[in-house]
Amino acid sequence: MTRAETVGVPGSDTQTPHIEPQARRTVLRDGISIGVATGTYGLSFGALAAAAGLSLAQTSALSLLMFTGASQFAFVGVIAAGGAPLAGAMSAALLGSRNALYGLHLSRLLRLRGVRRFGTAQFVIDESAAMSLDRGAEALSRLGFWSAGIGVFVCWNIATAVGALGAQLISDPSTYGLDVVAPAAFVALIAPRLKDLETWRAAFLGAAVALAFVPFVPAGVTVLMSACVVTIVAVRSSRTSAAGEA
Repeated sequence: MTRAETVGVPGSDTQTPHIEPQARRTVLRDGISIGVATGTYGLSFGALAAAAGLSLAQTSALSLLMFTGASQFAFVGVIAAGGAPLAGAMSAALLGSRNALYGLHLSRLLRLRGVRRFGTAQFVIDESAAMSLDRGAEALSRLGFWSAGIGVFVCWNIATAVGALGAQLISDPSTYGLDVVAPAAFVALIAPRLKDLETWRAAFLGAAVALAFVPFVPAGVTVLMSACVVTIVAVRSSRTSAAGEA
């Protein structure tokens, strides 16, 4: 009989059972790959933020503190369109609210307390939540969360700074098409999620409402209206599905 080995996971209250080196390497490789791939969007965000008039410090602060791509693009997109910062912040908050749902699952997986739990919330994003699913063992799920969360955080913030610095060297960002970065980035973020009829329906209705009210409401408000419509459609769809399963 050999001595049981354990491995630690950052911030965990307990030691986790030994996991095979090959499995660890696979999860770490996936997490780093996701970090690099997602981080490249940070170049676009940094460029867009600079084009919207934000300083390098303000742009970097958004990535460090807000750290959720869709919300950041929404906030800067509203500012770039001439909207009020409050409208941008509300749009960002609506889009970022999904992270709270991820937190319900991850709180049971990570089992953190106090300050560590508060700090770990910064890494709760789409990618880290996805990497924590279906790993076959809690140790691998936790490793997946941390590898993706930290990987994306580091790459995203570096890319944000590089994108902002690069855009500041350009006298007229619209000459290089930077004024269309926000809508292009949203399409790239949303497209992989359009997998069924209900999702397409929600996206179509949200876009239709936004386009219909653009001439009549201040910049940024259409984003809030669209988000409300999508939320209503999603809730009704969930209730219909639940009723069908009952």
